[in-house]
Amino acid sequence: MEIHYKEKTFFTSKDLALSVIGGRWKIAIIWCLLQQSPLRLNEIQKILSNVNQRMLIRQLRELEEDKIITRFVYPVVPPKVEYELTEIGRLLEPVVNSVCDWGDDFRDFLEKNADAPSAD
Repeated sequence: MEIHYKEKTFFTSKDLALSVIGGRWKIAIIWCLLQQSPLRLNEIQKILSNVNQRMLIRQLRELEEDKIITRFVYPVVPPKVEYELTEIGRLLEPVVNSVCDWGDDFRDFLEKNADAPSAD
């Protein structure tokens, strides 16, 4: 069964899911918003200190476009903008936790095998 979304065709829901949450910072952004929500841009940037603001804004816009997060703009000066997970975004919690747990396991694996000879 083909899935048409954003002028693209996906052949499985897995491909669609990876398209939506794939990206260098998307899982990390979702993780931040699972820990504390809502967050402002500068708060997310403090947590993810290695991301530049342009990339962070781009990833946030993509997540907003895909309805994973919502962006609230308050009518104040200076502008106040907050980001929060949507209901469908909150459903990513077990996925994000599993990815983070796997990352911890993989880091431990790498540390344990750092001195092991290469199989090459």
